[in-house]
Amino acid sequence: MCPVTQAGDDIIEGARQTAAGQDTLILAFDDNRLLSELFGEHDEHLALIEERLGIEATPRGNRVALHGPAAATETGRQVLLALFDKLRRGARIDLGEVEGQIRLVRARAHSPELPAGDVSIRTKRKIIHPRSPTQRAYMAAMKSHELVFGSGPAGTGKTYLAVAAAAASLAAGEVDRIILSRPAVEAGERLGFLPGDMKEKVDPYLRPLYDALYDMLPANLVARGLTDGTIEIAPLAFMRGRTLQRAFIILDEAQNTTPQQMKMFLTRLGERSRMVVTGDPTQVDLPKGVRSGLVDALRLLDGVEGIAHVRFTQADIVRHPLVTRIVEAYDRDRSSTRPEDTD
Repeated sequence: MCPVTQAGDDIIEGARQTAAGQDTLILAFDDNRLLSELFGEHDEHLALIEERLGIEATPRGNRVALHGPAAATETGRQVLLALFDKLRRGARIDLGEVEGQIRLVRARAHSPELPAGDVSIRTKRKIIHPRSPTQRAYMAAMKSHELVFGSGPAGTGKTYLAVAAAAASLAAGEVDRIILSRPAVEAGERLGFLPGDMKEKVDPYLRPLYDALYDMLPANLVARGLTDGTIEIAPLAFMRGRTLQRAFIILDEAQNTTPQQMKMFLTRLGERSRMVVTGDPTQVDLPKGVRSGLVDALRLLDGVEGIAHVRFTQADIVRHPLVTRIVEAYDRDRSSTRPEDTD
């Protein structure tokens, strides 16, 4: 039985009109065990909905009363019903999930053509749902295209979702292995100046990929995969000369590749493989005067059949809300910087 909209003891289909153009909706949920997760610790999920939508959300028992402007209470109703449905299907809800669902409901209200199909990714450890319309498009693209570019600022989930898709494909038997790669270029450092053997030199550059993997798969499966080659994490230079078949291949931080490196990587794609390339064209750490392979590839491959390019923006940042404000501040500064102030 699905949650129902109620007013008092009478089940109704819509809202109850109150004074000054304000509406009240009362939602009753049929599984009390899920309500603590739906409402959040100390009702923090309801508080976030109140803040974002400008409504009041008052819980009482298995019911929530939503009070405010009609459009806002309707958005709140759709958000809570969607979150409750996810809980019933075994998903976990946190503040990020609530924020994402608000974005999706608002986007669908303004763009009815936005597809409503299920694009969720099921891994061994969790079910990942999109938290923005762009994430939805990205997740759909990874299901339908052999090569996908995801470009945009940090915090939008480009790498995390790509690793999730790779882990799900491996678990489903669609591929035989996962290959995760990054160019070993960070803020001007070079491997030769770092201590340790090759693994010790490159591991810090690849740590975000390890972190995402451990979030998707049990630690024992990750360890086994790294040992038997089912999961390979390697710097970009190790890809030269290979043809990668039945693999899910991810190139992260691709803005730090040269055009030659990017061409080399893209041409590794073999039969029954998928490839995802992620990066932020505004965060290039290559030496001055060296073109970014990501920027070059996006220009050259624009419109090529079988290739999808999903562009993320600050509006898609799903980390702490402060990250969004930080990115926006830097972008404002970049756009206002006079040419003579730049190097």
